[in-house]
Amino acid sequence: MYYPIKIFYSEEDEGFIAIAPDLPGCSTFGKTEMEVIEKITIAKELWIKDAQIHHEAVPRPSPIEDTIKQKKIYWRYCNTSTPICLRRLSNKGV
Repeated sequence: MYYPIKIFYSEEDEGFIAIAPDLPGCSTFGKTEMEVIEKITIAKELWIKDAQIHHEAVPRPSPIEDTIKQKKIYWRYCNTSTPICLRRLSNKGV
């Protein structure tokens, strides 16, 4: 499953912040966009594993169409930035 992420630059922190809105409290910081993408990918995996260990519900990812319509998600990240993934995103208008 691919959970949407929101990435933005924080002047105050002098770096990038990434959050996974579908996974409450799942966020991270990085000095570069690539660093924050790597960290949020790990954070999402750990969030889901922790929920499963504690027998808590794991929310379904919001559909990409919803995130585009609401314009609240700046970036939807696939597990890899392959050309296929990038094409898929651009075809969806992301």
